[in-house]
Order: sequence, then structure tokens, then C-alpha cells
Amino acid sequence: MSLLLVSPNRDMSSWKHAIKDVDPNIDIDTWPAIEDKEKVQFAVCWNHPSHLLDSFPNLKAVSSLGAGVDHLLSDESLPQSVDICRIVSPSLIQQMKEYVLGCVINIRRNFIHYIRQKDQQEWKVHHHANLAGLSIGIMGLGEIGRPVAQQLTEIGYDVSGWSRATKDIANVDCYAGPDQLSSFLEKTQLLICLLPLTKETEGILDLELFKQLKPNSWIINVARGEHLVDEDLIYALDSNILQGAWLDVFSQEPLPGKHAFWNRSNIMLTPHIASITQPDDAADQIVDNYKRALSGLELNHTVDRERGY
Repeated sequence: MSLLLVSPNRDMSSWKHAIKDVDPNIDIDTWPAIEDKEKVQFAVCWNHPSHLLDSFPNLKAVSSLGAGVDHLLSDESLPQSVDICRIVSPSLIQQMKEYVLGCVINIRRNFIHYIRQKDQQEWKVHHHANLAGLSIGIMGLGEIGRPVAQQLTEIGYDVSGWSRATKDIANVDCYAGPDQLSSFLEKTQLLICLLPLTKETEGILDLELFKQLKPNSWIINVARGEHLVDEDLIYALDSNILQGAWLDVFSQEPLPGKHAFWNRSNIMLTPHIASITQPDDAADQIVDNYKRALSGLELNHTVDRERGY
């Protein structure tokens, strides 16, 4: 029996060491150096090669290396008998809370403008709204979206949320389902996307959606690049439908050098660093799910293939 680590173009030695620190008796293979394919019963993957996971005849379960699982769900070669789970750790949640709060404060207090003004030696004061004067809408109220929403309300922001199923979060005005999406958008001036990537949510950040937001709105996308229609964002910014965008995820990563986003002063870019899984923080969870899979027990943080999360 062995556990397989798969993440092309990444040194997985720190992950191997962290897992060994939890349980030194676990046999670990790191792709592509696999001792015996028949021994592999649990895999931990991030952007794994296609048609890899169907080559292990005794594979019981596979875990994403992070919170996102679209790279696993889109793998049609992954046997239906293999359970899918993901990592949801306190560190991932805390990092996302910090990142989103940083974006919100930078946008509301106009720090983006002041940083650029320094380069031009320009002294100009910009009015900023008070906390309650900025209506924030969060799309996706799951294990990461919920604490992000709670933190913003505790600080004093006016927060609404939209999700597939109805949620109940203190001091958050919650909307659910397609029928309530327009009502949610109409009251939102700063839209934060924390949705899982599914067939229903792919391309959801499009021109039609942008037009339903309040005037001079911003969007923050920290979910998946495929949620956003790039051309629609460019048009919305050029047409003053949106004021700006803060993006951490992209359909193609790294973002190509000739992509239009690079030359837009009203688009802030970060290289998919909003929330990064730390080996020492996730090793316990990986080992626990590995042992659960071997024993036939229900995994933690399982993924429903039909729902996509």
C-alpha cells in the first residue's frame, strides 16, 4: 500500500517530509518515480497529467492538493469508483480572509491610486466611502466564503452573499439560486467570487452579470480563472460599466505576456497566491484521509461529482 504525490513542475519533497513526520510508516511515491502501480491506493494531486489516475488498478481515493477540485472532476479517465476529497485547512481559510480583506481595504481607501500617484509624483486626495457605505457581495458561501463574509461583517462592512443553496449567516443578507441572483447583484458594489468551478458557474462573471451591479463597481476573483469571461471584463472596464478588477486566478497560468490584462491600470493582478496550501498544515488531513480510504471509512471533505464541490 502506498500514497502517491503528483504535481508537475513542483518539488514535492516538503510534502513527503511533512507526511512522514505525521506517520513515518507510510510508503510514499512521488510522480513520476512510482515503484509499483499496484500498491498505490491513495493519490494527492494538483494539475496531474491526463490519463494518469486510471493506471492504478487499486486506487481507492484521490485528494486535491488544495481546496479546488476542478482538475480532478474534469478528468474523464478518473474511475467513478474512486472517491474524491479536498484539503480545507485553517491556514487556507486564514490566508483567504487576509487576502480578501487586503483587497477590500485597498479598493475602498484608494490605495491603488495613491501607489500609482507616487510614481508620477502626483499629490491628489481621493474621497473614500465609510465602511457601511460599501456594499459587498460574496458569491459562494462554502467553507471559505462563509468565514470571509463573517470577517467583513465583524469589521463593519455591509455584506450580502449568494450561493446555490440557502445559507444562514449572522449579519449577512443571503440569497440563493438563479432566481435570486439579480436581486443580489443589484445591491452589490464590490463583488467577490469564491464559487466552486462547475458547469453552472463557468463563465458566470460575464457582461450580463456586470451590467446588473451598482455603478462604479469592482470585482475580485479569487476562485478560478474559468469563472471570468476575459473579453467581457475588458469591455466592461472600457465602457465604464465596471471601475476595476482585482484578479488572482486566470484561465491560463502563468498569464501570457501578451494578455490584455497586463496593460490595464484598472486591473490588479497577483499570481494565484491568495491562499496556498502549506505542507505542515495539511499533512495531518492527508494522512487521516489516507487511512480512512484504506479502512473503507467516509473521507473528510468529500466532493460530490454531480454538484462539482
